[in-house]
Amino acid sequence: MIYLDNAATTQVCEAAARKAYELMTRGFGNASSTHALGRAAAKELEQARAIVAKSLNAKPGEIVFTSGGTEGDNLALKSGAALNRRWGAHIISSTVEHDAVRKTLDSLENQGFEVTRLTPEPDGSVSPERVRAALRPETILVSLMLVNNETGGVTDIAAISRILREAALRALLHCDAVQAYLKLPLDARALDVDLLTVSGHKIHAPKGVGALYVKKSLNLPPLLHGGPHEGGRRAGTEALPNIAALGVAVQEGYVNLKENTERMRGLRARAVSRLLEEIPGLTVIGGGAPHILSVSLPGYRSEVLLNYLDAKEIYVSKSSACKRGGRSHVLEALALPGAVVDGALRISFSRMSTQADIDILCDTLRGAARELVTAVR
Repeated sequence: MIYLDNAATTQVCEAAARKAYELMTRGFGNASSTHALGRAAAKELEQARAIVAKSLNAKPGEIVFTSGGTEGDNLALKSGAALNRRWGAHIISSTVEHDAVRKTLDSLENQGFEVTRLTPEPDGSVSPERVRAALRPETILVSLMLVNNETGGVTDIAAISRILREAALRALLHCDAVQAYLKLPLDARALDVDLLTVSGHKIHAPKGVGALYVKKSLNLPPLLHGGPHEGGRRAGTEALPNIAALGVAVQEGYVNLKENTERMRGLRARAVSRLLEEIPGLTVIGGGAPHILSVSLPGYRSEVLLNYLDAKEIYVSKSSACKRGGRSHVLEALALPGAVVDGALRISFSRMSTQADIDILCDTLRGAARELVTAVR
């Protein structure tokens, strides 16, 4: 099996799986219980929080554990908009955000907020100058992803933060960093964001866990109501096995972040070099992030290519896994020709990917380009 769909999800690393199993079968106490088993659970919870905080250059108290990126984005946007509603109702985002942001913004529009969706650059990033031009006195929230999940385009969030501070607005800055986390250096202080979302299953932790960075000065109201968990910001008994596993996966990835990033960047460069040289007409879309490579073989349908690769146990995707076969709104927003959009493949790496994986993929795609009949459009 050659797995190169890591932007969709990653294999859980062995150490994280062992930690989750341990806390499901032996250390299964409720972190809110006061007996010994509960105190041990609370210690595990706070150890994981400290690890995630360190990886973001944040304080442990600024980390709120969630069920993943979608919940984190919803909490940031809905609660951030509610917190700042008294100052206005204008929100800035882009046309190439993940559905967890796009559809949450649709919901906020139904509640009376106005959303400006910016057009991206050719690589899928968003220009800080477009943000500057869109600002209004009533702008209360800006939400942009750091790394585009389909093209790998990298948005200069720090520059956007400086623009917001210079404008002296009360607008909060939210960054969906799900695809950037442990792929690029990530410093919440240097980015100067108010809210930042990460997800576990993109970094070799289990599905069902993530975290939201909430700047200490921000009194973010909860989205879920109930007990006083997570400092009153996210009610519900913490999913300790997943959270502790997240801490382990973060620790493994963070310690070797620079090395992992350079390895993935090298794999991407090798794939680009080989594919451009060996497959006439292939187009490389976007770029920037070390772990995402979007390419297109115009004249071949993505579905046909995916089926060809799938039959050989090589797994990639054509867009975000959340699209479930639909056409990519990201690639359409880039105003690419229809043939390019329809022939697009997203290849994505992780710290577990190897050069052998890349070479087998390239060999197989070269074979596909020779064997498959050009689709009739």
